[in-house]
Amino acid sequence: MPYLRSLAAVLLTAAVAAAADWPQWLGPNRDSGSSEKVAPWKKDLKPEWKKAVGEGHSSPVVANGKVYLFTRVGKEDKEALTAYDAKTGEVAWTFSYDRGPFTSQFGLGPRATPTVVDGKIYTFGASGMLYCIDEVKGKEVWHVDTLKKFKAKNLGFGMSCSPLVEGDFVLVNVGGEGASVVAFKKDTGEVAWKALDDKASYSSPIATGKGKERQVVFLTAAGLVSLNPTDGSVFWKVPLVDLLNESSTTPVTVGEVLISSSVTFGSLGVKLESKDGKPTGTQLWKNASLTCYFSTPVAVGKDYVYMVNGVLSLTSPVTSTLRCVDVKTGEEKWKKEKIANYHAALLRTGDDKLLMLDDKGNLSLLDPSPEGFKELAKSKVCGPTWAHPALSNGRVYLRDEKELMCIPVGE
Repeated sequence: MPYLRSLAAVLLTAAVAAAADWPQWLGPNRDSGSSEKVAPWKKDLKPEWKKAVGEGHSSPVVANGKVYLFTRVGKEDKEALTAYDAKTGEVAWTFSYDRGPFTSQFGLGPRATPTVVDGKIYTFGASGMLYCIDEVKGKEVWHVDTLKKFKAKNLGFGMSCSPLVEGDFVLVNVGGEGASVVAFKKDTGEVAWKALDDKASYSSPIATGKGKERQVVFLTAAGLVSLNPTDGSVFWKVPLVDLLNESSTTPVTVGEVLISSSVTFGSLGVKLESKDGKPTGTQLWKNASLTCYFSTPVAVGKDYVYMVNGVLSLTSPVTSTLRCVDVKTGEEKWKKEKIANYHAALLRTGDDKLLMLDDKGNLSLLDPSPEGFKELAKSKVCGPTWAHPALSNGRVYLRDEKELMCIPVGE
């Protein structure tokens, strides 16, 4: 009996260790990757639970047994963060606030995804309200009206930068003069530093590198910029200007190459190196046909990325194409057309498969290879959606225009 109890404890520990939270935009490492494996499913996927939710394109995040979703409150000029039990979907708490007037052509809910770190949750609303909320109590710790404070102008579709917590700071792209990028002290909301004059984009930043070569990379309206996360000093810049000011994708690093994109510019690769102990970045390639709208490319291995490209057209139906692209050259290896309308989100599993949630509500499991497109499983799981799914503890959490749902996968 003691042996069996010990064995059970080991198995339970292994199961917990294998599972991973999805605590921020694009997952634990902010690269659309999970440590969890997903086997091809044999029958249509069904939700374990689902809940009616308010409007928004913000994606669900999962941390410490809770699912968090950031939405609009009814038809009001309010936004709310709600905590759900990850197993049952029962509401633990809801925190809401007045955001002020906001209008947009594509929905009136928040866009940016919350970030959960050290017992605090950081949200950035469509009208530029940055909040820090206690994870257990569901109460405000601090907030800043960033557009008012830094005299910045809102974007046409609303502020969309998912907060990046780096060390003791929380960073967002505000877009003010002298305050394009602002670092706030994560415990108090006080300004730690601010930098640049670039207007904001819809993109979210990443952090990469170690020690003195640690850098945060933002895609602003003017292009890619690398900053020292401790003081905001500039390491390097590479221009990337979208003609419609609709840069929305998050930069992604693959080894020593950083890839970024927008819907009219196409994509470029930046060679990441160092000089005199400081990071440097120089353009390696550009491919104007790799037009990402708001789907972030995902790397599988060190040689290839998979990206969803679309072309805006006033004369023909809008469709998106999935492409396999060589990291070092930007050359297309293959393409699969008409996989979505505007958008499909990609998520890399622990065994290097891809989950793809398209904007029609289909979830697919793909076996990525430079040799060609290979679909392992596919199921209609929800209504239209532009939000990114989260993978945690053998379940996909996703939202469509009306509901948040939990879907077991690989069973």
